[in-house]
Amino acid sequence: MGEFYLFAFAQAHEEFRIPELQSIAELHNFTIKFQSEVNVHRPFMILELESEEHARTLARRCILVKAVCEFYARGLSYEELHEQNRARLPKWGCYIPDTSFRFMVTAYNHSIPQARQRAVVEDFSYMGFLGKIDMKNPEVTMICYEEYRDKRGMTREKHEGDGEFEEAFFGRLIEEGSARSLIRKFDVKKRVYYGNTSMEAEISLLMANQTLASPGKLIYDPFIGTGSMAYTTAHFGAMVFGSDIDGRQMRGKANQPGIIRAAAQYGVAGRIVDLCTFDVTRNPWRCGELFDAIITDPPYGVRAGAKRLGRKPRPGKPADDLRSPETIMKNRPDDQPYIPPTKPYELSSLASDLVQLARYMLKPQGRLVFFLPTVTDEYEELDIQTMLCEGMEVVANSLQNFGSWGRRLITIRKATSERFPPPSFEVSSGELEASSLHVPAHKDFREKYFQGFKNSNFEQPVQDNH
Repeated sequence: MGEFYLFAFAQAHEEFRIPELQSIAELHNFTIKFQSEVNVHRPFMILELESEEHARTLARRCILVKAVCEFYARGLSYEELHEQNRARLPKWGCYIPDTSFRFMVTAYNHSIPQARQRAVVEDFSYMGFLGKIDMKNPEVTMICYEEYRDKRGMTREKHEGDGEFEEAFFGRLIEEGSARSLIRKFDVKKRVYYGNTSMEAEISLLMANQTLASPGKLIYDPFIGTGSMAYTTAHFGAMVFGSDIDGRQMRGKANQPGIIRAAAQYGVAGRIVDLCTFDVTRNPWRCGELFDAIITDPPYGVRAGAKRLGRKPRPGKPADDLRSPETIMKNRPDDQPYIPPTKPYELSSLASDLVQLARYMLKPQGRLVFFLPTVTDEYEELDIQTMLCEGMEVVANSLQNFGSWGRRLITIRKATSERFPPPSFEVSSGELEASSLHVPAHKDFREKYFQGFKNSNFEQPVQDNH
């Protein structure tokens, strides 16, 4: 049987917490036991772990963890908390004789006046610590958390409602979450190269954790853009390969590619294996099972639309009338290179193709991690299930909610060692029939977004000419 640990979380991206914890536990080969009443929307969680070292590992790697404590007691009142804490004497009794210590009292959604902080600390006098009080560098820090209900949007005095907490928690501080400092390190505003679609630092780090990035792993981003996910996965030790249909996104305007310049800023330029320009549906891969993970934020048309090689439908012409470069060159009087035309890449097709590509390119147990925008009122679990293919299973599905729409961080695992042929990226008649039975909420997302999600029936999708 393991020990119980109290986790304090940053109150952001609540649905991402458990998938991140489970991913880091899987990466380091240990298990986490969750209590049945876990509520991810509360800032505190009590988990059962096999050792204190596992708790430290989570504090050092998980972006959303603020602190981890050895759990002693909890209560709706201090009377209940103290009763539990007295019963845990075997846990903290070893610190009584000669251990320097300090007590901290803090609150979530509230500011506790100093006078009551002192009173709360004095109520723990029965613990009888005989060591020296050291507020700067103690051997042991005991911490008490008070959780208050959310008061945002309410006008109130600073200490109004003091003491009227929902629940209090007490334990010995093991380690403060050190991974959160990476959010400042990878802040997009401080980056030497970024674009209007660059992913924010905190989300990039959360995505990197979902890939199980670590030294010795090779990770691929097929829509790398300005490289936001490349820097964070490389920071955790992985080697990164990136591609994009638009090489300008990767290069920028300077002589040295922008992604390489930014990677050098973070000290990970040596972990960028290469950057190539090609359409992911007409890729150069000649063998599969190359990558430990695929991570990407596919363009979905709000700030930049996805493209693939091909021509838009024209009267009397096939939609994909792509003539060979040789044919084009014969008709050109100059020696300029042939630039093939592109057409919009509809999001639901892109998502299904991405899963097919991942099944071919990933090693067994490899992960695909990507964002999928969706319409909140129309979303169904079936939306994700319909994009899966044989051998692929969903590990996590976490929502970042923006109101009428949101984006879901989807993690899919290759759960088979069977080898599959490379995807054709062409819709079969069977898939076409299946797609007519269920229309996912992310289909034609760009058009729904710009129409304000007022009309969910899109018989003729608007062409993305940008």
